[in-house]
Amino acid sequence: MSDVTEVNHLVEKLNTLKVEIHKVIVGQQEAVNFTLLSILCGGHSLLIGVPGLAKTLLVNTVSEALGLNFKRIQFTPDLMPSDILGSEILDENRQFTFIKGPIFSNIILADEINRTPPKTQAALLEAMQERSVTVSGNHYKLELPFFVLATQNPIEQEGTYPLPEAQLDRFMFSIHMEYPSFEEEVAVVKSTTSNKIQTINSLFSAQDIIEAQKLIRKIPVADNVIEYAVALVGKTRPKSKEATTLVISYLDWGAGPRASQNLILAAKAHAVVKGKFSPDIEDVRAVAIPILSHRIVKNYKAEAEGITVSDIIKSLF
Repeated sequence: MSDVTEVNHLVEKLNTLKVEIHKVIVGQQEAVNFTLLSILCGGHSLLIGVPGLAKTLLVNTVSEALGLNFKRIQFTPDLMPSDILGSEILDENRQFTFIKGPIFSNIILADEINRTPPKTQAALLEAMQERSVTVSGNHYKLELPFFVLATQNPIEQEGTYPLPEAQLDRFMFSIHMEYPSFEEEVAVVKSTTSNKIQTINSLFSAQDIIEAQKLIRKIPVADNVIEYAVALVGKTRPKSKEATTLVISYLDWGAGPRASQNLILAAKAHAVVKGKFSPDIEDVRAVAIPILSHRIVKNYKAEAEGITVSDIIKSLF
């Protein structure tokens, strides 16, 4: 099968997949699109929003529609790293046996990830980066494909711990979920207060997703598009020569090289979803806000003057 045929086939399947997801998820088009893009790229996503916006339901529905193994971990202040990774126990033969934790699954829903202290949050770092875990000096590979889709409550809420910058950088996208419109909320209330049960059809297998990820990486990118993405990330660094006045005034620090890599990978996936065979600068811009927004840190002046991260990123275009 040629790459062109493969792209067309993938676009067709993705459109059907979105129809399946929207049987359960009302609205939230952007959140669904970016979640699917992260899966096509093999990246992780952070879903941010107040409680009750269907963050958990979205992850659950996506995993069901993709036909993948799914585990949910509820992050709480007393959660330990071993509750995520697993632990060694002494069996009846007095031998240590490793009991796998919930991390050994295709899709991990890290629910309310910022409700647990940094020590436990850090248990995910190796899994997210290396697709493996180390317990008691033993190395265990995770089954592919592997994604962490984490939900986070706004940091101002009670009982939350900020995620370490190193961990935030492991997330490809940060997806902000907004309140539904009046019409969408009416549809949500109608569908959730009746006895009608929606069944989700599984449209992909684990191997299909691995093949789709390989296809995305094969998509060619023009040098000027790569240079544009790298320059865009460079502009977010306050000490860089390319930094804009807004960046120098309102940012403490900018994004690192992982942001440039993710911009190009996401632009490839965005182009494919639109039926294109190579990304352009518009594709880079389309994915820039969810890729950069959790990688740049505002200063107190920006907070005081009500300057948002999105405002700063849009000014770079």
